Amino acid sequence: MAPKGLKTTSSPLQISASLAQKTTNGFETLEIPLTLNVLDNEVFVITQINLDVDAPSWPVTPGAAASVSSSLSTTARTSTGTIADSNVVGAAERIIISDPITGGVAFDREDPLFAAISEDYLGIVATNNMFLNINSDANAVASFKRVRVRVYGYRASASASVYAALVQSELLSA
Repeated sequence: MAPKGLKTTSSPLQISASLAQKTTNGFETLEIPLTLNVLDNEVFVITQINLDVDAPSWPVTPGAAASVSSSLSTTARTSTGTIADSNVVGAAERIIISDPITGGVAFDREDPLFAAISEDYLGIVATNNMFLNINSDANAVASFKRVRVRVYGYRASASASVYAALVQSELLSA
């Protein structure tokens, strides 16, 4: 069942993409086109996200931390951000913290990447694209980290007022 003000126009779909860093310990972003029909006020309703991010490089300098973070956002970003940012739909991060005495400890963090049973969706994309983002930090070994994403959802059409509100909200969240 579509959220209020939307009418489902497609079967469930999956959109996949991957992104590799061009530099070690740098930020990269990839635009994922949705080819929505703006004349029919079409939007993409995200119901689930699967973000798969590479692990940080080992060894880590003793007493330091190395990380690889990723996110899927509805507008272009200059950093991966977190789900505290209104344009970030989902985020994942892998960290290795190195202690000089006990060695390294790995941590994985994934924010909720699927809609709870009581909810209809994770997010709604009203513009024609999403953005896959990756950043790594303090990776001592020269390596280019990758992130892969699969987004589950469906197309829907919105009433004119709902569509205008969604587009404005999305653009203002950039």
